[in-house]
Amino acid sequence: MANAWMDYLRWGTKPSLALMSTCVAWASCGALLPQTTLAQDMPSGRAQLESSSLPAQSESAAPVRSSSTPIVENSYVLGAGDQIELVLFRLPEYSGTYEVQVDGRLNLARVGAIAVDGLTIEQATAAISNAYSQLLRRPIVTLNLVSRRPLEIGIAGEINRPGSYVLGGDDGSYPTLTRLLQTAEGITPSADLRNVQITRREGGQTRVLEANLWELLTTGNLSQDIVLRDGDSVFIPSTLVPLDESALVADANFYADVTEPINIAVVGEVFRPGPYRLRGGATRTGDAGVPGGEGGDGNAVTVTDAIQVAGGIKPLANIRQVEVRRTPRYGDQESFTVDLWSLLQTGDLKQNAILQEGDTVVIPTATAAIPAEEASQTAAATFSPNSIRINVVGEVTRPGQIEVPPNTPLNQGLLAAGGFNNRAREDVVGLVRLNPDGTVTQRELNVDFAQGISEDGNPVLQNNDIIIVGTSGLADFSDTLGAITSPLADFLFILRAPFNLFD
Repeated sequence: MANAWMDYLRWGTKPSLALMSTCVAWASCGALLPQTTLAQDMPSGRAQLESSSLPAQSESAAPVRSSSTPIVENSYVLGAGDQIELVLFRLPEYSGTYEVQVDGRLNLARVGAIAVDGLTIEQATAAISNAYSQLLRRPIVTLNLVSRRPLEIGIAGEINRPGSYVLGGDDGSYPTLTRLLQTAEGITPSADLRNVQITRREGGQTRVLEANLWELLTTGNLSQDIVLRDGDSVFIPSTLVPLDESALVADANFYADVTEPINIAVVGEVFRPGPYRLRGGATRTGDAGVPGGEGGDGNAVTVTDAIQVAGGIKPLANIRQVEVRRTPRYGDQESFTVDLWSLLQTGDLKQNAILQEGDTVVIPTATAAIPAEEASQTAAATFSPNSIRINVVGEVTRPGQIEVPPNTPLNQGLLAAGGFNNRAREDVVGLVRLNPDGTVTQRELNVDFAQGISEDGNPVLQNNDIIIVGTSGLADFSDTLGAITSPLADFLFILRAPFNLFD
């Protein structure tokens, strides 16, 4: 009987039915099948037989996939650093955990090095089975991915920290696109979330995948949060993000850290133009010509934050066309405008655009006269200075430097100084103004306290304006007469001095 089985193992000659029944009985009693000459080369002395020649094995003998082993997608390919669990059915001495070496090979017992780099689990299983089939008849091989190698992924474009990153998977999760963005310290406000590009090498060919992270933000579509693979390259293009989308983008968990300060510049119709390093938050505007303060409460830096820190707007600022100039990481400078008047009138917060590193805020000069009502509302805005300083000299009750609210007209400036005294010329005053170009303008203005704001008769005062109130004609005559009579009075006082001794 043993010889018959040896013939089957060597030459494939099927034994008789009676012999097979006897073998089944032996197997049920724990008897071992005879060893083949080929199998004797194997230390276990057991060869794999055709399933049609032996009764079905008990379920307890079949290999069981460990529940702790993560489920691997078919598209995952092996590479250096992967930990592989190899199970050869009924050959525990050749089973175990192996690591894919730097050269992309697994060093296995008896069959040597097997190249698995770039193969899926199924492909690697077939390659190992083929190698062991040279020694065993129909070997049953099972592969499990126990521990993935760290993935090296590159990222560039509108990201705060472009470069190469190594993402591990020890926690059983696969690195995703948003996780990479978080690791690279978040996207910039210019990121085009609708066209994120992932370049991947598969099967010797290059594929470009596109992810729409805007869809992820608006609908929660997790399919857009693509699982990354070793060697992937991610590029985030730039775009001019619409104002009505920027607030939602800034709230994303893969946005840049808004608590970090950024460098910006503010130019144009502000009291303190220049560069600033700014944190977002509850900023406050100081007096005209004095830089405002910043709160740094963890919010993103906005246009009004920048204006407030720069001392606030001047009276001639055109707040309807505030320009933000931005230079993305790739491409030419781009710009967009915001309407702060709409923000004041309707509370349209999207006009208070979020700024990014390197932005320049330009406050243009109004080309037409600003209506009095609009000037008054603008002066009360948070991005106007708390007060401006003017000087009132001459015949007023309280001459000197005084502080008045922005956009205060000439008439109110006179009243803030206590009004005219009894020596003042009340029909005309002088106004001296230092212009931004360094020149000085001086003019005479008729005073009419019943007149509204008017550039000709009741102009809006600006910081450091000087109001000169002259003396009236009667006061001039009195002063002249006093100057003439004063020496005569002194002479008469001297003549009377000896007679005063006898009084």
